Amino acid sequence: MVLTTLLLTACSANEDDAAAPSGASDAPQTEDVDTRAILLDPAHAAWSENAPDTFRTRFETTRGVFVAEFVRAWAPIGVDRFYNLIRHGYYDDVRFHRTVPGFITQWGVSGDPEVSAVWYDRGMEDDTVVASNERGTIAFAFTEPGTRSTQIYISMVDNSRLDEQGFAPLGRVVEGMDSVVDSIHSGYGENSGGGVRGGEQSRIVAEGNTYLDADFPELDQLLRATIERR
Repeated sequence: MVLTTLLLTACSANEDDAAAPSGASDAPQTEDVDTRAILLDPAHAAWSENAPDTFRTRFETTRGVFVAEFVRAWAPIGVDRFYNLIRHGYYDDVRFHRTVPGFITQWGVSGDPEVSAVWYDRGMEDDTVVASNERGTIAFAFTEPGTRSTQIYISMVDNSRLDEQGFAPLGRVVEGMDSVVDSIHSGYGENSGGGVRGGEQSRIVAEGNTYLDADFPELDQLLRATIERR
């Protein structure tokens, strides 16, 4: 059965009609290598590293910094993918393209169209849902089984109704939820990049940040995401 998703149709914060979400370590970020070359080569050996059991990621945004802790036991396939995307700079300089008050804040379409062409549809196997989609938890968005790729959402409220639909949290925000995440610009709602089935992401994929910055200049930005060292 096809799951409703954050990548799909427009949603409201009402529990009855909201759409479902349309994906600390000593390990350093990738250094002294051509990170863009790695991003353009999903078969590169650099993508095969397993994440630590737990690690924290620092997200530097135009609203300030928030920190999230990720737990591999919650969703090992998804956490490994997310960990390596962070290590290789995938989420640097992307836009929070879908913020729906009372529901979710979503990001993860690359600002570089060439990188999007590689990763946008690069799905992975699903994880069993272990943790619940409570306020502050982070999970991959997807359309149907096996389609989690790079798009991530934070639950802005208790979205535990998403658990039975297969959305497996990877971790949760541990610093900056109230002060930073809650303040991310939400004025565009679904208009700046909601459901893929509604054709609302095709221009983001094709034109990246050039399109978003021109048509939705108030979107907040994820400037840099880094894995915190212990």
